[in-house]
Amino acid sequence: METIQIKDKKFTVSIPEADILREVERVAGEINRDLADKNPLFLSVLNGSFMFTADLMKRITIPCEVSFVKLASYQGIASTGKVKEVIGVNEDLTGRTIVIVEDIIDTGLTMQRLLETLGTRRPKEIHIATLLVKPEKLKVNLDIEYVAMHIPNDFIVGYGLDYDGLGRNYKDIYTVINEE
Repeated sequence: METIQIKDKKFTVSIPEADILREVERVAGEINRDLADKNPLFLSVLNGSFMFTADLMKRITIPCEVSFVKLASYQGIASTGKVKEVIGVNEDLTGRTIVIVEDIIDTGLTMQRLLETLGTRRPKEIHIATLLVKPEKLKVNLDIEYVAMHIPNDFIVGYGLDYDGLGRNYKDIYTVINEE
């Protein structure tokens, strides 16, 4: 089994790229079906969702636009509990169909804050598409319509996800190896 070392932690492959891409294809198909004729604006949450967004957008066949928002709530391997908007949305969202594209939803607090912020811009509807959800860690009730995969509450890197800024470049997703 392939392992990698990032700083003080070892990780092993838990979700190979082929499995990720199969689920991204499925999610894209659902979005293409559900949002046809709505010209959605995809809002990719940076930095983590850049790979998911790129692979998803390659498979979206309906007319759409894409933009980026950057929110920060993580430091190291733990959430700080505070969400700070770093880069905002410049587009007029009034009456638009929005699809938030996120890499991972664990507590849901970051997504809740983003939904509140976007809601003040009067969009017609907001949908959530996420690569990963940690259901047992969710603290808020969210309507997450498009989920590629549910995962356990493990710390992961790769496919856009990082550990202190490192590891985003791996094509697979790796789970930390607990060293006793």
